[in-house]
Amino acid sequence: MKRNYKAGVTLMAAIAVLGVTQWALQTSGQAQTPQTVQGPMFQVDPFWPKNLPNNWVLGSVVGLSIDARDHVWITHRGNVAPKEAGMLPGTNGTQQPGGSPPAMPGDKRRISDICCEVAPPVLEFDPEGNVVSSWGGPGAGYEWPPSMHGVTVDGKDNVWLAGNQGNTVLKFTRQGKFLLQIGKNGQSKGNTDTANLGRPAEVEIDMAANEAYVADGYGNRRVIVYDATTGAYKRHWGAYGKKPDDTDPGPYDPDKPLPQVFWTVHCAQIANDGLVYVCDRANDRIQVFRKDGTFVKEAQLARRTLGDGAVFDMAFSKDAPQKYLFISDGANHRIWTLLKDPLQVVSHFGSGGRQPGQFYSPHNVALDSKGNIYTVETYEGKRLQKFNYKGVGAVRASTN
Repeated sequence: MKRNYKAGVTLMAAIAVLGVTQWALQTSGQAQTPQTVQGPMFQVDPFWPKNLPNNWVLGSVVGLSIDARDHVWITHRGNVAPKEAGMLPGTNGTQQPGGSPPAMPGDKRRISDICCEVAPPVLEFDPEGNVVSSWGGPGAGYEWPPSMHGVTVDGKDNVWLAGNQGNTVLKFTRQGKFLLQIGKNGQSKGNTDTANLGRPAEVEIDMAANEAYVADGYGNRRVIVYDATTGAYKRHWGAYGKKPDDTDPGPYDPDKPLPQVFWTVHCAQIANDGLVYVCDRANDRIQVFRKDGTFVKEAQLARRTLGDGAVFDMAFSKDAPQKYLFISDGANHRIWTLLKDPLQVVSHFGSGGRQPGQFYSPHNVALDSKGNIYTVETYEGKRLQKFNYKGVGAVRASTN
């Protein structure tokens, strides 16, 4: 009887300890519950887009734009995995452990009729996620960039392409008919050269003024503006509205004063109020200007991010005052939500990974007319995703 009594006391004590422990864990969890704020909410659509036709596969997706029909346009680099590129024997790269050996030289038989072919450089999707047009590549009358980068569809359905491994910006109809080339490959003479570009990243079109703003970009350190019809030079500027030069600023250091020059001019977006928002990617910086290049303000995002930098691309919310600014952060694998005024972080969504809703280096961000967000991923991400807008509600707060 004493033995049973002692066992009962021990069991009750253990239950009490477990209860106290559970209470402590709950209390601790409640104390550490992340703070929430009011902000736009998004939910990934894992079934968008639909499967690509013709067994197509994408390389690094580096351009994204949405037209007036809410059609989604992308451009990619075609740098698919070796075994995806046509599946010809001998093209499957270095043999991996457990993999089949490369075919003998001269063997042109296909390994498979199932997968895969590299998709054309430019793809157009309808709102349901179907590919409805595709084109692109070298052709008569223009110099196709050695590596693609940005795509922009303007208010007249013209498609603008920029290539960051060349020095050209190209303008086409939505059907892929060539219209205009700005710059020549291999001809850039630096930031003082207004006839040529230096590895441009992206184009933004001011329809009212008929002007093309080029984020110029990887080789140069400037925003440069051209007539959108003739390609005639208009003006250009560097960081803080100063005259840009070819001085190497050295690697970004978050513990030093901000550099007086741009590092990587990765985008230039025009807000409804007429201000120009510029992505200075490797400096983790957003700078804002008037259209004449007059500097207005700046802010940093995730300022201790090194390497690629945090500010890859941006897009504005669809309300008339454009209350929110969305930033694709390819280094930290997330989309940031900011109050456009005063460039203050509200929240973010996404994390590094391969599953729907996660990211491997989101390169661009864009919104359709309903406020849904679309993203594309570079490097080995090689995909696009859609996030449905769920209104404004409680979201987890983020700090910069």
